[in-house]
Amino acid sequence: MLNLLVSTVVFAIAAFFLRRYLADQGLDKGMVRSVLVFLLASLVSYGAGAATDWVADRLAPPAHRTAKTGDFQHLLNTLGAPNAHD
Repeated sequence: MLNLLVSTVVFAIAAFFLRRYLADQGLDKGMVRSVLVFLLASLVSYGAGAATDWVADRLAPPAHRTAKTGDFQHLLNTLGAPNAHD
């Protein structure tokens, strides 16, 4: 959820500054400038979201980092269910 929030905010800020920069460079309003702003802001937003996920993973407790998503046996052990192999 934090990834979505950060990437949305970063997209809006990047789009604003890219539009302003390209206008200062003399690129007229139009389809080319709009698509360029969208693509560049999307790349910056994707990078910010990936960085957010990376930082959140690094700050997570060690038990969370070692658990594998989809590890059914680990889930059963965590919930206290009897082991199927016993």
